[in-house]
Formats: sequence, structure tokens, C-alpha cells
Amino acid sequence: MTPCSVVISQRGVDRILAGHPWIYRADIEDASGVEPGAVVRVVDHRKGFWGQAFYSSQSQIALRLLTREKRPFDRDFLAERIAAAAVFRQQVVEGAQAYRLVSSEGDLLPSLVIDRYADCFALQTLSQGADRLKPMVVEILQQQFAPRAILERNDVAIRCLEGLPEQKGVVAGENVSEVVVEENGVKVVFDLLAGQKTGGFLDQRENRAAAQRYARGRAFDGFCYTGGFALAMAGKCDAVVGVDSSPEALQAAARNQQLNGNPNIEWTEANCFDFLKAADQRGERFDTMVLDPPAFARQKSHRESALRGYKELNLRALKMLNPGGFLITCSCSYHVSESDLLEVVASAALDAHRTVSVVERRTQSRDHPILLTVPETHYLKCLILRAL
Repeated sequence: MTPCSVVISQRGVDRILAGHPWIYRADIEDASGVEPGAVVRVVDHRKGFWGQAFYSSQSQIALRLLTREKRPFDRDFLAERIAAAAVFRQQVVEGAQAYRLVSSEGDLLPSLVIDRYADCFALQTLSQGADRLKPMVVEILQQQFAPRAILERNDVAIRCLEGLPEQKGVVAGENVSEVVVEENGVKVVFDLLAGQKTGGFLDQRENRAAAQRYARGRAFDGFCYTGGFALAMAGKCDAVVGVDSSPEALQAAARNQQLNGNPNIEWTEANCFDFLKAADQRGERFDTMVLDPPAFARQKSHRESALRGYKELNLRALKMLNPGGFLITCSCSYHVSESDLLEVVASAALDAHRTVSVVERRTQSRDHPILLTVPETHYLKCLILRAL
């Protein structure tokens, strides 16, 4: 069956030519008779073909481009895209047991996320189009990987913009909620039904490995969540302090600590800003410090306040970092660029009267691909700095 057509404006065509897969509702000229979530032909007012896309009847992102080809986007096409994503992961995940298998736009499957946790998979279908294909995605995963369980983590607010309900649970296989995997030599419990994102922050896997390489002496893990960075550093450090404001997260962190037998980690429930201020007043110092806060700028209008927050946080950390020590500082705010973060940390270093060198400029793990023409796919920034 030939898919319906959606007519877009010249501005919409220009976005496609610029390499961006999103067409906004303001650039839709005609979508008559198109069903929500349908795969449609994208054409201009002269009926020139520009590709195939998911159509959303609700979101301001009305079209998400799937392909410039005229070949039908059917089950075989979808299976090939998922298989191609899996082949790429074999090149970059370096034997990891937990990683992102499909990263939406980064794997040319917009609004579809599939994370692998050992023999279990967790998926998110974040648009009407991806949600409509969910049964097909589950079938393909079963055919290609024979997983023990497939869960959905569609309990995210972005689905409300698509007119979709929030929901989570097992959709195929065994009734699994927790999985124990090994990451960078550390055993970690991922809660696939209650954990952040689809169970954990897989985008920081490579940065946790980097922190492990630099870790020494007395270490600090700020906004530690379930202790990923702290656990990675513990084997190289004399002592590690992990701080988070969530008691539930710290309970999970303590469980991970017990699983690995690390006696040198101390967990503290506190606001990280307040903890650093009080610890500095007590004269505490660290040799390795990690700052991995939640996004301070979820909207563009929050950018300036976010920059102030990042500066204050890094200023407090730099005051407490011993000479020769390492600061691993992160931002997952898309609206704060790497150059913004570098400028903020430089300003913090000046105010702290510290001379700091940049050892590494990092980003999200390679299983979260960054498309050159889609800036939204580059959201995580990680700087590894050394205090001279």
C-alpha cells in the first residue's frame, strides 16, 4: 500500500537539505487524511519527493525523517536498521554488558531507543510513529537476539507531547525488573522498572572508565546516584565520598558497594552544593573529584541560571582539589555547549585562584552517536581537568 503524502514548505525542504530529520508543524502545508503515527511520503508543493517520515498529529515536531529512499519502510527495512546498529555496537562497546543498542536519530530510527542490559532489553517509543511500530520492534528483537525479557520504559513526559500515555512494564519474556551486569570491572544492579532513564546512565559508561584511570587518593563523587563513578574509582583510591540528595539512590549505591566488597566508600545524603560548602569550611580536601549533576537547563530560557549553577559548583570543587588532583566535571544540558562549560570552569578557576589544565574533552559514550548536522544528539559534555 502506497503511504499517504505530507506536503512541506520550502523551509521544511531546506531543513532536510541541511541534514536535519525534524520538520516542524509550522512547515506542514497539507497533511489531509494522514493517520497519527503513520509512515508518510514527504513531498514539496510540486510533488517532489524528499523522503519518508513518521507523522505526528500532536507534537510540534510533525515529521521525523526515516529515509530519503523510496523503498517502503517496512518490517525488513526496520530489521536492517536495528541489525546495522548492533553491528556498530560490536565495534565500540568494548565488551560492555550494558549499552545503548539503538539511539534514535543517531541510528536513523528517530524517537526509538533500545538499551541492552545483558540478556534483557528496555525500549522507549517516544513518538506516535515509533509507538505504532512497537509490536514489530519487539518481534525483531526476539528474532535477532532471543532476549530473556523485553521491557518498555515509556514513563516519560515527552510522550505527553505526542498524546501518548505514560506506561512501563514487561512486554515480552520473563517478568524481570533487575539485572546485574559488569561495567569496567565493577558489578552494578540496574533497576529496569524504577531506575533513571531505562535503568541507568549508560551514556556515562566510557567517562566512568576514564575516571577510573585518573582516580587516586581521596575521591569525591557528587550527584552520585547509585554510585557509578564512586564504584569505578574505589579500587584506585584510599577513600571515596559519594553524595546525593536521594535516599533511594543511596540505598541502591550501598547495595552496589556490598556487591563489590568496597569498604572504602562513604555515602552521604545531602544537597551537593551545601555539602561542598560545609566540607570546605571544615578544611576537607580531595585528590579526585567528579561532578555529574542533572540537567540544569532543560529549556533554553534556563541557560543563564544554569551557567551560574555550573560556575558555583565547579568553584566550590576547585577550592577543595589538591595540587595535581583531577576534576571530572560534566553537563548533560543540551542548551549548555562545551564552549560554555569551558568558559564557566575557566571563570571558576580564576575566582578560586587555581591554574587548571585540560587533560581530556569528552562526550557521551560512543553507543550514543552524535550526528554532525543534528546538534540535539550532542548533549553530554565531560571535561577532565588537572589542578596545577
